[in-house]
Amino acid sequence: MSREGSLEAPTRHPIHWQDPEFHDPAVLDREMRRIFEICHGCRRCFNLCDSFPRLFDLIDNSTTEDVDGVKSEDFSKVTEACTLCDMCFMTKCPYVPPHPWQVDFPHLLLRHRIVSARDNKTSFTARQLAETDRNGRMARPVAALANWATARGNQPSRRLMEKLLGIDAHAALPKFASRTFLMQDAAQPLSPNPQAPAFGQRKAAVFATCIVNFNKPETGMAARAVLNHIGVETRVAYPGCCGMPFLEQAELAKVAKQAIAISADLCRLIDEGYQVVTLTASCGLMLKFEWPLIVPGDPNVKRLSEAVFDIDEYVLDISKRHGLPAGLQPIQDGITVHMACHARAQNMGSKAEELLRLIPETPIEVIERCSGHGGTFGVLKGTHSVAMKVGRPVMRQIVNQARGHVVSDCPLAAQHLVQGAQEMAAADGRELPAKAPEHPIELFAHAYGLI
Repeated sequence: MSREGSLEAPTRHPIHWQDPEFHDPAVLDREMRRIFEICHGCRRCFNLCDSFPRLFDLIDNSTTEDVDGVKSEDFSKVTEACTLCDMCFMTKCPYVPPHPWQVDFPHLLLRHRIVSARDNKTSFTARQLAETDRNGRMARPVAALANWATARGNQPSRRLMEKLLGIDAHAALPKFASRTFLMQDAAQPLSPNPQAPAFGQRKAAVFATCIVNFNKPETGMAARAVLNHIGVETRVAYPGCCGMPFLEQAELAKVAKQAIAISADLCRLIDEGYQVVTLTASCGLMLKFEWPLIVPGDPNVKRLSEAVFDIDEYVLDISKRHGLPAGLQPIQDGITVHMACHARAQNMGSKAEELLRLIPETPIEVIERCSGHGGTFGVLKGTHSVAMKVGRPVMRQIVNQARGHVVSDCPLAAQHLVQGAQEMAAADGRELPAKAPEHPIELFAHAYGLI
């Protein structure tokens, strides 16, 4: 029986990206109009991101003031603004499955991107930026030169990049490390703390992720230090990128290839008694939820999805099941915790906040709102200003809270937010105490005196 709204937990269906009907433009157009009509009548998501204001403006400014008056070619404006954050599906929409209306707005727009990609309606630069493993391997030997060329202060280089590649000169870009996380891990072996309550009881395979391995090895080293300190035997693994950048570019065949290969590799570690721990929210979301929807028939993908923990989630699990060593020291200048959308979409609760609240006498503020970054969306010329606009309420909260540290489980979101907050504070004649974006596990390691 049809009903208004839904109280059941949201569920997702596999993405039938290999079905010929999935790619039929006429079938897709009918489905987009069906769901857009539901969104038009609800409008509960008007303030989540720019996709919904764009959709509602198209409808309100059409000749009929309804979905039937919107041209199909204008749907691409709605799709462009979607960062696949999943917040409309997870926190706002009352009509997601199992409701009979079956609204899954992010996967609908992903489908639109997939169909558009078949007509080569995708950005060349965005597709190249998605090749994170290739880019990281190429940049590592010349990291100092690459970082100099991409620094925001290098205006001649950044203006040239903007003109030739469409990378916004204002956008902060990740720095490359000359020594990857895997290299640093191999050079500094650690053993689990025999005095920790969990000693001898847990083994963690730390999935390095592309951005931690090539750009933020300090996050990986902090995670490894914490895990060993609390008694967990660790092993760093990185068979390859989880494919989230390919998902954003609607290259599902590449995502499926990564999922099949990486899950087979990681399942061998599961056979040895390891649980898999991811270091960024997007990678955790891919391994837990997106891979099983893209390759639903692969047994390794399913098995891996049931053995994956987010790093914050894993440390909290250790604390509840076994206990943690004493010695956490206060971080007195306080922490602003941005709850990354891809962490919230894992439906596991505010694990970053829970983890950091274990640190005594430490003021903590939490922001649960999208940063607006969304991978390449936050750095390309056509969308960077939109990413800044969507993230502005979060940046304003960061400035007003004025804590000494800003953390997020999404390193790109953290960098984006700190950049915007610093600029906002400067415009107000203030200085933001937090100088650099951090991951929650880095502060936890700091509280233990490990870094």
